[in-house]
Amino acid sequence: MRAVVVRRFGGPEVLEFTEQPMPVPGIGQVRVKVAAAAVNPVDAATRSGFLTEAGIIPPREVLGIGWDVAGTVDAVGDGVTGFAAGDVVIGLRDRPSAALGTYAEFVVLDASAIAAAPRTASLAEAATLPLNGLTAAQALDLLDLPPGATVLVTGAAGAVGGYAVALAKARGFRVVATAGSADEALVRGFGAEVFVPRGDFLGDRVRAVVPGGVDAALDTALLGLEALDAVANRGRFVVFAAGAAPIPLRGIRVEHVWIRADGAALARLATLADEGVLALRVADTMPLSEVVKAHERLTEGGLRGRLVLTKE
Repeated sequence: MRAVVVRRFGGPEVLEFTEQPMPVPGIGQVRVKVAAAAVNPVDAATRSGFLTEAGIIPPREVLGIGWDVAGTVDAVGDGVTGFAAGDVVIGLRDRPSAALGTYAEFVVLDASAIAAAPRTASLAEAATLPLNGLTAAQALDLLDLPPGATVLVTGAAGAVGGYAVALAKARGFRVVATAGSADEALVRGFGAEVFVPRGDFLGDRVRAVVPGGVDAALDTALLGLEALDAVANRGRFVVFAAGAAPIPLRGIRVEHVWIRADGAALARLATLADEGVLALRVADTMPLSEVVKAHERLTEGGLRGRLVLTKE
C-alpha cells in the first residue's frame, strides 16, 4: 500500500510517498481502509521536527504522518467483537512515534480507538472530528467544574476552539469566546454567550464583562499569560501545546491536555454531530497525492475548518 512518511525534518517538501507492506491487525485491532484523513497542525509539528526537539517523539528513521481517519473496516483481529468488516468508522492514531499514520491507504488501530462514523456527515467531514473533538472534550474534563461556570475559549473560530465552545455550551457552561472580529457570528453560532474580539489586554476586556474573571480558560490560541490574566484567582487553565504553559499565578491550576484515543468518547461526539450540536467544518478536500500542497496551505494559515486528504 501507499503511505506518506517523513525520513528527514523540514518543510512540506520532505513528505514522502512510500510503498509499505499491508498492515495486519493484531489482537484487539482493526484495519481501516482510509477514505479521508484530516490535516492538523500536529502533522506539521511532526514533519518539521518540533515534536522530536520537544522530546515528545523519540528520534527514529521513519515517522508516519496523520492522526485522524474516516473509512471502512477492512479486517479485524482476534478478540474484536464490536466491529466487523464493512463498518463505516472514525478513529484516532494517538502514537506519534509510529512508523505509519493515517496518511495512507490502510491503517491499523486498536478497536478501542474507533467509533461508528456520524450518520449525517460525509467521510471528509467525519475525519475532522477525532483529534480536535477529543482534544476539546478532554480539555473540558480537566476543568472539573459544575454547570453554570464561566469558561473562556481563545481561538474560538479554530477547529479545536469551535468544538470547545459547542461542547462547553452543551455541558451547561457560560461561554466567553475570543476570536477575530469577523468571526463573531460564527462563534456565537457555536454557542458563545459573550464575544470579546481578539486584541491587546484580553484580561482587562474579559473582566469588563465578567467581573472578577472567568472560572476557567481553554487557551487553544496559545495566548499564555494574556489569557491567564482573564481567569479568576484559583481558577483553571488548560494548555494545548508543549512548552505553552504560563506560570500558574494567583493559585490558578494550569494543566496540559495530552490527547488520547477513546472510542467511547468518540462515539458520544459522533452522536452530538448527528444531533447538530457539533459543526464538522471542512476547509477543502484534496487527494492524498497532493499532500505537499495541503501542508503548504496549512502553513499559510487562515483556514476555517480542516483540510482533508481523500482517496484518489
